[in-house]
Amino acid sequence: MIITGGLNVYPAEVERVIAQHPTVLEAAVVGVPDTQWGEIGSTLVVLHPGNDLGEDELTDYLKQQLANYKIPRRFTFAHDPLPRTTSGKVQEFKVKERLGA
Repeated sequence: MIITGGLNVYPAEVERVIAQHPTVLEAAVVGVPDTQWGEIGSTLVVLHPGNDLGEDELTDYLKQQLANYKIPRRFTFAHDPLPRTTSGKVQEFKVKERLGA
């Protein structure tokens, strides 16, 4: 759970909405420290091969689906799959490394 400005944001909910975008293959949302909000959402978005997506386009899409406080403030786009364990769970610490957090 990410606590941003005293409000709870569940990464799984945000990831599910991001993954519904037609150009997105998968996404991982993690909380990173922020001086103003305590934590903010930072997202690693994996796109389908050959697709491109801009931060503004994704943000506009998310505004239609989520409350404003749930929308991540940072996006990193990639075509490499998310780092996972052998059991298939996303390795959050490696996602944070890729995001530079």
